[in-house]
Amino acid sequence: MIELDSITKTYLLGKESINVLDNISLRIDQGEFVAIMGPSGSGKSTLMNMIGCLDKPTSGSYILNGENVSHYSENELARVRNQSIGFVFQQFHLLPRLSALKNVELPMIYRGVSKAERQSRAIEALKKVGLSDRMDHLPNALSGGQKQRVAIARAIVNKPKIILADEPTGALDSKTSIDIMEQFQELNEIEGVTVIVVTHESEVAEYANRTIYVRDGMIQLPQASNMGGSE
Repeated sequence: MIELDSITKTYLLGKESINVLDNISLRIDQGEFVAIMGPSGSGKSTLMNMIGCLDKPTSGSYILNGENVSHYSENELARVRNQSIGFVFQQFHLLPRLSALKNVELPMIYRGVSKAERQSRAIEALKKVGLSDRMDHLPNALSGGQKQRVAIARAIVNKPKIILADEPTGALDSKTSIDIMEQFQELNEIEGVTVIVVTHESEVAEYANRTIYVRDGMIQLPQASNMGGSE
C-alpha cells in the first residue's frame, strides 16, 4: 500500500541546506488507521504531504499501490491524488459560494464524471456522513462540525483507498471532535479505508491502531495504541 524507503526532503535556505525529512522509512498497509504525531517543526506535515503526493522527495523512493511515484510529474501526481487519496484539512477548504452538495461534487468534475452521476454520488456521500438535510446549505450556514462532515463527504466521494486528515479536529470543540473521529473510525472499520491522521492531540491519536512519532525529521520508535480504536 504505502512504502517509503530512505526518504529525505531538503530545502535550501540561502546557502544552507535544511533537512526537513531525514532518511525516513515507513510502511502502512491497506486498512490501517494510523496517527502521525510530533511537535511543531518536527516534519510531520511534510511527511503527510509526501504520503499524499503533494510533494516529491529529494531522495529515496515512495511506492504507492505498487507505483513508484517518487519522480512523477505534477500531472502524474495529480492523477494519483484524484484516483487514490481523499484529503481532509483543519480549515475545511469549502468554496463559500457553493452548496454542500456542489462542494462534494467538485472532485468528480476533475475526473470527468457526468452531471447526473456526480449528483447521485454526492447525495450518497452526504447521507453517509449524516447531512442529508443540509445538502443545499452554503458553508456559512453550517456549523464547524457540519463543515468538516462536508469535507469528509468530499474526500470519500471518489471512493479513495486512503484518507489523509491534517489536524481534522483542530478547529472543533471536544464533542464535535469525537463525532468526527468516530466518522473516520467507521470508514476504517466498516469500509476498510486506510486512514492517516496528523495530529498533536493524544485524544485524537487514541482512535488509531498505530501511532508514528516524528521528531527532527526522523521517525521515533512507533508505539501501539488500541484505546478508542479497533483491535
